[in-house]
Amino acid sequence: MKNTIGLLSLTLCAPVMAQDQGFFEDSSTDLLLRNYYFNRDFRDPGATKSKVDEWAQGFILKFSSGFTPGVVGFGVDGIAMLGVKLDSSREASGSELLPVRSNGRAADNFSRAGVAAKMRFSATEIKVGELMPDVPVLRYDDGRLLPQTFRGAMLVSKEIEGLAVQAGQYRKVSLRNSSDMQELSTWAAPGVTSDRFNYAGADYRFNEQRTQVGVWHSQLKDIYQQSYFNLLHKQPVGDWVLGANLGYFIDKDDGSVRIGNVSSRTAYGLFSAATGGHTLYLGLQKVSGDTSWMSVYGSSGRTLGNDMFNGNFSNADERSWQVRYDYNFAAMGVPGLLAMVRYGHGDNATTKQGTNGKEWERDTEIGYTVQSGSFKNLSLRVNNSTNRRTFNSDFDQTRVIISYPLSM
Repeated sequence: MKNTIGLLSLTLCAPVMAQDQGFFEDSSTDLLLRNYYFNRDFRDPGATKSKVDEWAQGFILKFSSGFTPGVVGFGVDGIAMLGVKLDSSREASGSELLPVRSNGRAADNFSRAGVAAKMRFSATEIKVGELMPDVPVLRYDDGRLLPQTFRGAMLVSKEIEGLAVQAGQYRKVSLRNSSDMQELSTWAAPGVTSDRFNYAGADYRFNEQRTQVGVWHSQLKDIYQQSYFNLLHKQPVGDWVLGANLGYFIDKDDGSVRIGNVSSRTAYGLFSAATGGHTLYLGLQKVSGDTSWMSVYGSSGRTLGNDMFNGNFSNADERSWQVRYDYNFAAMGVPGLLAMVRYGHGDNATTKQGTNGKEWERDTEIGYTVQSGSFKNLSLRVNNSTNRRTFNSDFDQTRVIISYPLSM
């Protein structure tokens, strides 16, 4: 907690300090207040818990400096986070909003803080320290009270118009309900660790920014290697805009093969059609091979075409489809109001429970962001999910998230 308070003080003073260093104009300090209610009602007769039910308040403070003048510029980014329990109990803990102690009770509060040094040369930027990677092969998770962070280094280079080249290495991770750093692992075997995750890739945009192709490769040392190929395209057709997001993953084992054989291919296509305030989606996805789709434990699966609130249909052999409908009420004169409903279904899944597993998920969400006045940008999201699986627990889930960003 002392470290958090110290960083908060340093962060608030940093713009003044930065002015003398020549990068004051590009500095920014932002505070996000996030109030989060989470309820999961288990529907299995023999479930260990009847429900998970917690409420918490989060504070996420970010500071980003500009760069010092000169051919090579230097700067610093900082983040400080605090989560405070508002309501929980031993019987209903475990939402991952808060850490759970050995006695089964959620912590009253938890915090963490970190900094990253950065350097810029021409159109190339390097960062080292506490980071939140958001690349196709590693996306940090921000689905609870506080975001997941990683410790390592990353490079982004945009020296050629339309081309973004990225690379990085991460050594440690702090999960979304944790105060400390730990070694990396994979969702397929969380108890087996690795001391580094390496990646490199490139995206190229062309055709008036309507088309993007990407090629990526990553390695969770001694556990898996992954190659990823991606095509994004949007095409205006009269009053409609048609979209396609196509991706293909190739996973194989690496080094000392700490979790055993890894061999899978995952292909997906997410297609969209938008007109006015309406957007329709169709998602198709297939995992082939002996193992599930590989990803770092705790990270988000939102690269996949059929990623939903509680699952992404990525078990070994699983085939799945999704239909989704979004509506933006700005088309009716109510900007800031959004609604979404979707349904996903998977079958033929191979899990620890056996073969031919089936699952489905139904999600709905409505959200509103205040457009003007004293509470401009304050947002309210309410979402509900129903999950049914032959190989895991059945549950109904509701989340209410109120977010209020402040710039200092």
